[in-house]
Amino acid sequence: MVSGANGRMGREVVKMLKKDDDLLYVGGIDPIVSSQQETDDNPIYQRLEEALIAEKPDVIVDFTNPHVVKDNVRTAIELGVSPVVGTTGLTLEDILILDKLAKEHEIGGVIAPNFAIGAVLMMKFAQTAAKYMPNVEIIEYHHDQKLDAPSGTALKTAELIQQVRKELKQGHPNEKETLIGARGGAFSGFRIHSVRLPGLVAHQEVILGDLGQTLTIRHDSIDRESFMPGVNLAIKKVKSLRGIIYGLEHLLN
Repeated sequence: MVSGANGRMGREVVKMLKKDDDLLYVGGIDPIVSSQQETDDNPIYQRLEEALIAEKPDVIVDFTNPHVVKDNVRTAIELGVSPVVGTTGLTLEDILILDKLAKEHEIGGVIAPNFAIGAVLMMKFAQTAAKYMPNVEIIEYHHDQKLDAPSGTALKTAELIQQVRKELKQGHPNEKETLIGARGGAFSGFRIHSVRLPGLVAHQEVILGDLGQTLTIRHDSIDRESFMPGVNLAIKKVKSLRGIIYGLEHLLN
């Protein structure tokens, strides 16, 4: 099943599921249901718990919003349904709590800030580069309807960089923001900047600087279809897991 089935990402997931002969789409969940959908072969429910009890899916894919995702994942786990989550906004503390719950129920789940294979590679390349060029800033660009900032991808990238980089406070020690927020959000001594504009989908660049040189590592999702191979992979692997896997990189061979 797909939670957020009528959203932009949800519609792409439903389309992908219907094209894959190895997967069976049994219905969706969305607060807004059209009269046409009520008569379609695949039902759309307004309440997650009702849907999971009625349809008994193996997996629920969640592309909803940061305000409801934690409760959605908790409900799925408690009902024995494996969650595959692309909704961002969960904190590391949230993920640890959900991981504990999943292990108690002997069920697997995948939470990924980005399901595009290229974005995963961008994050790993940035982590490698930061070992040698520790002066770094992240700029992420998303459509203007995104609710959380910075993006889950930017935070995951920052966490990966933090693992290999000693904390270093960048910039002039006496720098002063004459406009609050101009230097972006601070993370472990470096900065993350969020851009929100119509026309964008999901984009990120990591800029690393050293004496006389800069290195830019950039990924662009120009269509939401770019996330579907990663979602498909997570759906097919999640039933073999126990506990919550955070990040698609853990599923790549």
